[in-house]
Amino acid sequence: MSDLDYQQLNEADLRNYVKSHPQDEDAFQYYLSIMRAKPNRVVVSTGEQLEAEVRKRLEKKTISE
Repeated sequence: MSDLDYQQLNEADLRNYVKSHPQDEDAFQYYLSIMRAKPNRVVVSTGEQLEAEVRKRLEKKTISE
């Protein structure tokens, strides 16, 4: 890793750092640990998964109203 202390970066800056430094495995793993620790964070890898998640959240919202 460079002299940059990625653990002191805010989430947006860390994301940008990881994008521009794909070889920095430590920074990437740190970013993943932050993302995985967030409640209600959903990761999708296909358009179908995204549509299903949006539908599920809209249904929950409709039911709770």
